[in-house]
Amino acid sequence: MPSLPFQDAVPVSWYLLLSAVLFTLGVAGFIIRRNIITVFMCIELMLNAVNLSFVTFANQHRQVSGQIFTFFVMVVAAAEAAVGLAIILTVFKNRDTLNIDEINTLKN
Repeated sequence: MPSLPFQDAVPVSWYLLLSAVLFTLGVAGFIIRRNIITVFMCIELMLNAVNLSFVTFANQHRQVSGQIFTFFVMVVAAAEAAVGLAIILTVFKNRDTLNIDEINTLKN
């Protein structure tokens, strides 16, 4: 296989380190933050970190399967964003707050 001129410009470990940092930031934000919008964005950040790992390994092994998995994760994330934002808007409309500690039950 012919090698691309920019193929080895950035080592694979750098992509994986960036993915690990993004995932760690997402987990930390999910655990620490109390705003439901911020928690929602941290979940999306974790999904994008996993997508970066999938694409990195797919590129390293010259396989398309990692990019296909990334496509499916993006489709699920888009559906999750639509449903999640609808739920968040409904909760805010009914409770007048987005603080997770104040939204601990589903009853009024």
